[in-house]
Amino acid sequence: MDYPDFARAVGERVAAGKDSLGILACGTGIGVSIAANKVEGVRAALAHDSLTARRAREHNDANVLALGGKIVGEDEAIAVVQEFLNAQFAGGRHQRRVEKINEMDQAREHINGRLQVEPAPES
Repeated sequence: MDYPDFARAVGERVAAGKDSLGILACGTGIGVSIAANKVEGVRAALAHDSLTARRAREHNDANVLALGGKIVGEDEAIAVVQEFLNAQFAGGRHQRRVEKINEMDQAREHINGRLQVEPAPES
């Protein structure tokens, strides 16, 4: 099985609003997180413990959790998933940062078959 196919399918369901959250797993979680993040509107986060899963939701409004089956044991994986599902986006100072991430998504343009990203504004 090719993990990008599953990452795309889950990402598209979440981005379309068919599901509010998604969970993906591969050997390390890296591949599925990279692939899912190619879908506009997806904020996939790789988490290896409960703290990173919770913070992904609270601080980054992550909507897809990526897990590494060869990295996280079964009991820890259950705890990570529960933490991710139970956490809520905190908003506040984190909202501004998530909006900047969303702006990056919206700034993408396909030119001559190559993905171009507008340069970041100067601070």
